[in-house]
Amino acid sequence: MEQLNTLIQHLLEEIKGATQKIQLGKLSAQLEDFQTEMKETSFWSDSRHAQEVSKQEAELARRITPWLELQKQVQDLSELTKLNDPSLKTEISAQLDKLQEQLSSLKKDLRFSGPYDDHDVILSIYAGAGGTDAQDWAQMLLRMYTRWAEKQGLHIKTIDHSAGEEAGLKSVTLEISGGSFLYGKLTGEQGVHRLVRLSPFNADNLRQTSFAKVEILPKIDKPSEVEIDEKDLKIDVYRAGGHGGQSVNTTDSAVRATHIPTGISVAIQNERSQLQNKETALAILRSRLVALQIEQHAQNIAEIKGPNQSAEWGNQIRSYVLHPYKQVKDLRTNHETSNPNAVLDGELDPFINAYLDHLLGS
Repeated sequence: MEQLNTLIQHLLEEIKGATQKIQLGKLSAQLEDFQTEMKETSFWSDSRHAQEVSKQEAELARRITPWLELQKQVQDLSELTKLNDPSLKTEISAQLDKLQEQLSSLKKDLRFSGPYDDHDVILSIYAGAGGTDAQDWAQMLLRMYTRWAEKQGLHIKTIDHSAGEEAGLKSVTLEISGGSFLYGKLTGEQGVHRLVRLSPFNADNLRQTSFAKVEILPKIDKPSEVEIDEKDLKIDVYRAGGHGGQSVNTTDSAVRATHIPTGISVAIQNERSQLQNKETALAILRSRLVALQIEQHAQNIAEIKGPNQSAEWGNQIRSYVLHPYKQVKDLRTNHETSNPNAVLDGELDPFINAYLDHLLGS
């Protein structure tokens, strides 16, 4: 029994170290503040604010509760050993193994320590070199990420979409929400993805190499998360256009938001009103500024320099080969599979996990 008690105390120390790393005390205080606010009689007078608080409360509770429950179960097990009853030894040992497995599972969350890892994601795909093949490749990537999100039970919203001239798409921007640590999980997908296959758009059926760039941004819902000086913003409005030059509507509803110091610009025309397009454009602009701030290790937005687009295009992260052999290989982690069809059907978790483990040096 003494040996079991030693193992239990060691487990409690592991839990203590893990909860300190995720700042469980601070998160618990935030959760309590949200719950107190939600009990106020005037809470639902501002429905938009109430929905945001409710969402944050639910997310925090989902993150905190498993740790608190694990901690309590281990403490209860520790009290059980104090009875010093030999007949309980087998039961305590089995329960200890179960709790150790729970800790191992929960510790995976420790990989997400970035300030925006718990945010939803703005995912954009841009066709690169390769003409129609590249635009078709961008469409294939859209399907891949959509399938992955569907398998995770996530919500997907198309923010912007530009169709290809013959097939596929030139670019697309999605909002992915409804899961835990989405930005933390998907951030490793950012970069250039390379496809090698027999071209379906080539009369001679020759082998073709195509490129597409994936951009992963944390969705910044609250302007307070990123302070942008109004004088640094330029807002242009224009008439939204559809295929064949036809106007989508008769008002100047499309909006382009430009951050003058960095030159970053976001144009949105998919929403129904100018106000909605402006809000969406500013949200994506804030997200791009945050991503650039992280990349450049800047202390604040004012220190950010303009983005280096050529460097981004040189950041090839993964190759998908369909001919003359079948292989998907991540060039950073060397994780690979000979089943590209599964990957293109949304089986991305092995690559995502390999990248996260790579960051931890394991």
